Amino acid sequence: MKELPIACDMTALNAEQRERQQVLMKNFHASIQETDGLDDGYAFRMEADAATILAAAEFITIERLCCPFLTFELAVGAAGDPLRLKVSGRAGVKEFIEAEFGVGLKGQS
Repeated sequence: MKELPIACDMTALNAEQRERQQVLMKNFHASIQETDGLDDGYAFRMEADAATILAAAEFITIERLCCPFLTFELAVGAAGDPLRLKVSGRAGVKEFIEAEFGVGLKGQS
């Protein structure tokens, strides 16, 4: 498989998706309880309520359209455990996440 460039392709989203992406990103930032830096990206912990789980899945679905080089892992444990969303990729992706996702705004470790 050809290596995809580390760059957003906003033309992959229609106007409605771009608008929804902005809302989801704002809500994503507000939901973060803790951020863990990883070698290849970041893991974000959030409350695992139904609304956050659904929003995280929608966030991944839209982000994959414009940023197909990112890898997403969504983990929801037993009742009471937090939701964990890992966003990662090859060399250079961590820096992209820092810039585009605003890592460090809240609870970064």
